[in-house]
Amino acid sequence: MEGLGRRGNAIVSTVEPPPLPHSLQLDGFKECCPFAGPGRIPAFLKPFPAAESSQMEHVDLAMVLAVDGSASVTYDEFGLIAGGMAAALRDPAVVAGLSGSSILSLLLWSGAGQQDVITGWTRIASADDLRTFADGVDNMPRTVMAGATAIGEALLTALSLLTQVPAVPTHSIVNVIGDGRSNAGIAPGPIRDRMASAGITINGLCILHEEPDLLKSYTEEVIGGPGAFAIICRVYADFADAMRQKLTREIKAPTV
Repeated sequence: MEGLGRRGNAIVSTVEPPPLPHSLQLDGFKECCPFAGPGRIPAFLKPFPAAESSQMEHVDLAMVLAVDGSASVTYDEFGLIAGGMAAALRDPAVVAGLSGSSILSLLLWSGAGQQDVITGWTRIASADDLRTFADGVDNMPRTVMAGATAIGEALLTALSLLTQVPAVPTHSIVNVIGDGRSNAGIAPGPIRDRMASAGITINGLCILHEEPDLLKSYTEEVIGGPGAFAIICRVYADFADAMRQKLTREIKAPTV
């Protein structure tokens, strides 16, 4: 079921994924994960041992910020994304919401085989921790080749991160931030479906300056899971405000 509504200058799309026949397991993952052969479970799908998990700290939220570094994003635009994300993370309401019981990571992605974890899992125990993380976002290097747009592979890498988070989160969110539809690598839809079936929420921030119908593509192929939504900004100049709205919504209305 899908609904559209306005929030400030942004349009929000909320999607509840349909029931799925497979849980997040190898048999249901073969068609979307080319290296998953018989009897061979990818390392990133192996959960922490039960004894290890029981000793881990519990947190309210684990969030992967997954940022588009493909060729459609110019270097000036990339700077606006980095600066806008950092500004949103420094917003007082966002600082108050994320400080104390969250853990964040920063992922940069572009084409097939081009994903890089810029900042690994970082515990946000205080406002100072979030300020330090925001500084890293503000200055993140562009370490992937500016190639195609492989959102499916970005989701796989985000899943890898979430299965290795050094805490037990109540909610897990992947924030996909980009300005184009997937055009390379593994299709994002099946990956999204398996993640959603495992209770992971994938939200989107669509930058529409090149693809005015990008929200439709994200709704159909990218976002999913409990309480999933996408928010848009029409031009890069509005990105910081859209990112702030998005983070504020995620903090105020956690997934269930």
